[in-house]
Formats: sequence, C-alpha cells, structure tokens
Amino acid sequence: MNFPQFAFNNVRRNGRAYMAYLLSSAFMVMIFFTFAVFIYHPEIRRAPMGELTLISMQVAAYVVFIFAIFFVLYSISAFLKSRNKEFGILMMLGAQPGQINSLIFLENMIIGTVAIVTGIAGGLLLSKLFLLFSTKMIDINELAFYWPMKAIVLTASCFVALFMAISLFTLLFIRKNRVLELLKGSSRPKREPNASIWLSILGAILMTIGFVVLGKGTLSPKVLIIAAFSGISSTYLFYSQLSVLIIRLLKRNRKRVWRSTNLLWISEISYKLKDNARMLFLVTVVTSIACISAGFVLAVDQDNKQQFLNNKFAFSYDVIQPEHIDAELATIEQSMQEAGIAFERYRIDTIAAGLRNYAHDPTTSSDVEFVRASQISELATLLELAPLQHLSEQTAVAVYPGSNRLPRQPLKLEGTESSITIEQEIGMRQMGGVSHAGVMLIVEDAYFTQLTADLSSRQKYFYHVPSWTQLPSQQDEQSKIGTELYAWNQKQMDKNRGSVPDCPNCANYLTVRSDKYWSTKNTTSVFSFIGIFIALIFSISTASFLYFKLHNELSADSRTYHALSKIGLSSREMSAAATKQIAFIFFIPIPISAIQTLVVLKPVLGYMKISYVNTATFTVALAFLVAQTVYFVIARSRYVKALQKMMV
Repeated sequence: MNFPQFAFNNVRRNGRAYMAYLLSSAFMVMIFFTFAVFIYHPEIRRAPMGELTLISMQVAAYVVFIFAIFFVLYSISAFLKSRNKEFGILMMLGAQPGQINSLIFLENMIIGTVAIVTGIAGGLLLSKLFLLFSTKMIDINELAFYWPMKAIVLTASCFVALFMAISLFTLLFIRKNRVLELLKGSSRPKREPNASIWLSILGAILMTIGFVVLGKGTLSPKVLIIAAFSGISSTYLFYSQLSVLIIRLLKRNRKRVWRSTNLLWISEISYKLKDNARMLFLVTVVTSIACISAGFVLAVDQDNKQQFLNNKFAFSYDVIQPEHIDAELATIEQSMQEAGIAFERYRIDTIAAGLRNYAHDPTTSSDVEFVRASQISELATLLELAPLQHLSEQTAVAVYPGSNRLPRQPLKLEGTESSITIEQEIGMRQMGGVSHAGVMLIVEDAYFTQLTADLSSRQKYFYHVPSWTQLPSQQDEQSKIGTELYAWNQKQMDKNRGSVPDCPNCANYLTVRSDKYWSTKNTTSVFSFIGIFIALIFSISTASFLYFKLHNELSADSRTYHALSKIGLSSREMSAAATKQIAFIFFIPIPISAIQTLVVLKPVLGYMKISYVNTATFTVALAFLVAQTVYFVIARSRYVKALQKMMV
C-alpha cells in the first residue's frame, strides 16, 4: 500500500466523521456554483432587474466563499483535534513530521476534491430548477438552460485554491504538539470551569451599552460600530463567562439540582458551555446576521404590501405647472375609460409650510401641509377619518402618520404673522396617500384662503378605482395601465421641465400606486431570493458546527456514561440526560439571536418608519427554530445510539 492509498483509506475508514463535513462542503460548492450559473447567464443583463440582480448575486457569491473559508478552517481543525491520538501512534511507529503533514494535506485534498466534484455535479443537475425558481421569485422572463463552462471553471478554481490553502494552513495545528500530548488526545482530565466575576460584569455592561445606544433612536455610523462591537463582545463573554457563572449559581439550589438526572446534565452542561464557547459564539453571530438580514427584507416587504392597501388612490397627480392640467388629466382618464374602468376623481388644495414652537424650543421646526376642511370632508368616508370637530380661525385638526405629535400650544407659522393651535389629533397610517408631509393640518376654508395671501398653494388630484383594492399581479389591468401612465408621465416631465422660474427641474408628476409597489417588491424579491440561500447555508453550516463538536466529544462522553452505567445509570436516564445537554447546545443560540435581531431591527426599521419589527423577527426566528429542530432530531438520534453501545 503506497502513501496516497493510506491517506484514502484513512478518509474511508473515518467516513462517519467526515460525512457531515463532506456534505456541507459540497452543499456550499453547489450554492456557489448555482450563483455562478446565474451570473454568467447570457440573458441576465437584458432582464428588467438584470443589473441589480447581477450585482446582488455577485455579492452573495463573495459572501458564500468568505463564509466557506471560515467553515472549512473550523471543520478541519476540529477533525485534527479529534485525531490527535491517531497521529501520536503514527509518530511512535516512526512517522516523520513531514509524513504526517503530507498525510493531512492529502486527506484534506481528497475530501475537497470529492466535495468540488459532488457540488458541481449537484449544481448541474439542479441548475435548471434553480433558474426556473429564481426567475419566478424575481419575476423576470424564464432563463433557458445553458452549458455553464465559465461557472464550472470559476467554482473549481476558487475551491481548489481554498482547500489547498486551508490544508497548508492547518498543518500549524499539530506541528508544535509533542507525542505524549498527542497520545493523551481528549482523555486528559478537565478542570472545573471557572468564570471571572469581573469579565461577567464586563459582559453585562457591554450588553447594556448595546441596548442603550440602539435604543436612543439616533442612528449613525459611530452608533452602529459601538453597537456591533459591544454586541459581539458581550455575546462571547456571555458564553465563556456569564453562562458558566449562572450555571454555578444554579447548582447551589440543591432542591432542584439534586433530583433525578438533573445533577448529571447540569454539571456536564457547565463543562460543555466553557469548552464550546467559541463555537456557540460563532453559531450565534452567524444566526443573528442571517436573522437580521431576513427580518429586514421580510419587514420591508410586509410594509410595502400594507402601504399599497392603505393607499386608497391608484393615481396621485401633483400640479406644479397649472397650464398643463386639462390635457394631462384627460390623458390619465382616457386610459381608464378605454379599458372600461370606473373611477372617482378628487381634488384638494395644499399649502406646504413650517411651524415653530417659540414657547418651548424656537430652534425646532416641523414640516406640515395645510388642507381645506371641505375638501377633506369629501374624502373622510373613503379614508376612514374620524369626525372632524368644529374649527375656528387659527385652529386645526392634525393628522399624523406616526407617533410624533405637535404640542397643543400656539405654533408660529413661518412666512406669516399667523399662529395656529391644534384642537384635535387623528392618527392615520401612511396618510392614505394624501400627503407626503410629516403632519397634515386641516383648517377651515376661510383661514386657508387667508393663508394663500402669504404662502403659495398647489393642487393635487386623486383617482380612486373601486375595483382595484387587492394586491396586483404583473398581468392585471392595474399594473399594465400604471406602467403605461408612469412611462408617459416621465416623458411629459422631461418635455415640460424648465418652465417654472424658481424650480427649473420641476414639472407635474404622477404617482402610480402599482408602480411604487412593484418597484419595492422587485427589489425585495431579489434580496429575498438571495437571503433564502444564504440563510440556508448559514443554517446547515451551524448545524454542522454543532455536529462536529458532538462527534469530537463522543469518545469522552462514552467513557463517562460507561462508568456511570456500572453504578446503576439506566439507558433511559442516559438518553434523557444526553438529550437535555444536546438540546441546550443546539437551541440556546436561537433565543439570543432573536433578541439581538429585535434590538438591531427596531431602531433601524423605526428610522425607516416601518412598524413590522416583531412580526418579522419572530417569523424568521421560528423558521430557524424549525430548521434547528430537524438537525437536533438527527444529531440526537445518532449521538444517543452511539452512547447506547457503551452502556453496560
């Protein structure tokens, strides 16, 4: 038997240990390859969302490859530690350090080669399905299958270089170990895990800092850097220090701990938390990143749908050049009349202004939009507005889209000598598409006319189509007519710009509800599509991390349970204690990641005025919990079955 055959037999005989690593690596190769297939597709650049999709796919491919570097490095180092005893025996039999290094290099390259071939082969088999799924999700024309030679060359070259570099780098893990240390392997007795009270306090302080800086609501690069540093640092200190301290405090409660097998699994979990602190920290960070990304896209998509449903008007027409009103309104209405669509047209006059609260803080200003009470009354039923109070001069009803409120004291109106007082407040999410200002103030008609002497007013027209109340598809009349009118309005704006002295780039503009919906949806669909695959990679990889750790600790755990079985521990009690330990390790990152996701997304989405934070966070966390449960059931079954063989 020559040396390459010896390396091959080593891989084959350690098939159970290498299988999870091989499958996970092949899966990452396959995902990278499918992204490359999409990137190099000849039709992708000609698609409506082609450029954005192409850039997003390229970024996703880089993310997959960078993550693959850390995954392969961690996996190989974990396997090398589990084989220390084997390397020690080989060195006792006369193997030279160079031969051990060559053996490790060959084994890693064998695994890498099999993973690359398997991943590319799997990608070729699934590429047609991938292209079909991607085009449906991103809503572009179907992409035909092609022979992706560039994608094959790119994937093979990238991962050959990756496995070769990692294989050379991992030789550093055993070069300094002595034969005696290698022979001891993982059989050396473990010290009782200790936790530093000062590091635990530091972890709690860093955690608090992260909560506080994000809770202030003012986002800036400095705030985000502080929050990221404090959050990541506190996560590591939680696993390495704070969690161990909590377990030690829990063990003092003898009434609960000294019951059934609680003492066994609680004592063991303190060792596992300390030993697996780095791995759990890595899993939590990866899961948090995936949850934050997926939660953000989910919240934006949900907000986009709700904005469409809250907006009662299919078209909003803002007038800046009054001389074009009649002709342009006729064009808008003609498109719907020709399609036989019934519609209702409304008009409101608006005045944009600023208010200052001189009684409390003269430096702050609020942008508002004044409207006539009579015109809003015509829209009250459609907008589901509460009944308006009787208004007198210099009083107003304030309509708010969010939680910010104007004070009830008299407010100075910029540009005039007038002041105004808020008499009634109404909350209306998204302002129903009527106003884009922070606050809409409804005033009596006479006072509105008085304001026009000092401030300029504009007209707005709104079209309500009773039959268009549901979310549209790309093929229905709402989307088609909306797309045609949006394109027409862009041409009109280019044609009419320059006739307004104070605003050379201004022109009458049409806001199309369906166009805004599809613009946001197409963008989120691209990121949703990419996010699904990235999250899937992260999820499978974190499960692999946990499985590798369990496999590496199986030998030591087998000796422990074998000894305990001699003094009366039953197989059922062993199974219960082992299950609780595995469940603790598998599931503790999920709630921590969910909390971190909620803390990060709340201020970010609040800054964007998106309110679907909790729903998005818990939906994503639940998805990861379901996936982790599947991995837990598989890992627990294999782990307990292996321990059963060691029971007396």
